This record gives sequence, C-alpha cells and structure tokens, in this order.
Amino acid sequence: MGPHFSEQTFDFLEELEHRNNREWFEEHRSVYETELKARMLEVIDAINLRLDAFAPDYLRPAPKAMLRIYRDVRFSNDKTPYKTHLAANWPRQGLEKTGGAGFFLQAGVHGVMVAAGAYSPGSPQLHAIREYLLDHHDEMRSLLAAPPVVRLAEPLEGRPLLRAPKGFPAEHPAADLLRVRSWALFARLPGDAALTDGFVDAVVARFEALAPLVDFLNIPLATVTPLEREAAAGRRRA
Repeated sequence: MGPHFSEQTFDFLEELEHRNNREWFEEHRSVYETELKARMLEVIDAINLRLDAFAPDYLRPAPKAMLRIYRDVRFSNDKTPYKTHLAANWPRQGLEKTGGAGFFLQAGVHGVMVAAGAYSPGSPQLHAIREYLLDHHDEMRSLLAAPPVVRLAEPLEGRPLLRAPKGFPAEHPAADLLRVRSWALFARLPGDAALTDGFVDAVVARFEALAPLVDFLNIPLATVTPLEREAAAGRRRA
C-alpha cells in the first residue's frame, strides 16, 4: 500500500474553503498535523525513494520539499491566510536560488496537478533557454513528442509571445519555441486519485516521463548566475 491522503484530508480542505481564518485553523490544527502535513510528508518520502532511480539530482528532504500552507498575502487582494491544497516541489540541487527547472505536485479536493519544467522563468533564465534552443531545437521537439510525454501530459501551452522576442531571429527554425514564455508541462488527475494506494505510482510515472525535459532545461539554466538573477530582479523593481 502506497501513502496517500484520507477522506479527513479532503474534509479539512473543503471546510477550509469556507472557514479560511486563523481561529478555525487553530481549533483544527491537530487534524492538519495528522491528516494533511504528516500524510504529505509520507507521500514526499515515497516519491523521493522513486526519484532516486531516475532523477537523483532532484532529491529533497520532505520538510523542505513541502510548501507552506500559509499564503503570501502581501501583494494580493485576497487576504485569506491559508491555501486550500497541499503542494511540494523538487528543484535541481544547486539551482534552487537561480531558477532551475524541477518537479511540482499539488493535491486538493478539486484535483491533482503534476508539473515539471520551468513555469515562470525570470528574464535571465528565459534568455538562456532561448539561446540554447537556437542550436538544440530539434532535441526539444523530440522531447515534447516523446510517447510517454504525449500520453501522460497536456501539450505545451507556454503563454507564447505574438512575435519573436527582441534579439532573436523571426525566421529561425525554432521561431515558435523561442516565443514560449513558460517551459512547464502539466498533467492533471481527479482529486480522488490522491485517496488511492496508487497515488504515488501515478505521480512518479508522470515525473519520470517529464524528467528528460527537466534535465534538458537545466543545461542552459545552470549557466545563469545569482548576480544575473539579482540584476534582473532589480530592473523589475525599478
């Protein structure tokens, strides 16, 4: 039997949608600790055991992989304090702070999302990917067309630009790929999948299918320095 979530997990999340306040959460913290946090850590540990076989550079201790349930409300009009799903991520070791590609899992009442890649790369990261694609676009197309990827993930949407990005040729064979702004692929499962013994198997199958794409993206992303990332952040703040 593989680790998974319980009906109590989803009962808590459903109620949290309607009672998203600190008083209710604190009253039910014991349920959160046993039926959400503890179970999520077990799921992450089980995924780590399997990642070691095909993506050892993405292993991450469960407490670090699990994302906080507390929302960052500083820049949001929605001031509700808690997320109504559970989530975890596995960035490439050594690239956590420079925007490397990785794996992501989100589970809740309304569905399970399995994702991999670089969802919203910053300017230096996106530029590095585009530079790499100029000479490696055929490899990228092969990765996107791989049978396991086509079978288990949605087609790349990528939020493409309408025209070639500045500094890149509009007539290049990789022109359509150069316009892509988000290099993440997604797979979605019904929420009930998180309540079954096969939950970890389903997540890992999708991670394994997408692992070659993640590795490919991290080749150029590994060249982005923290200084470049900070400089881009400074330009956005200015």
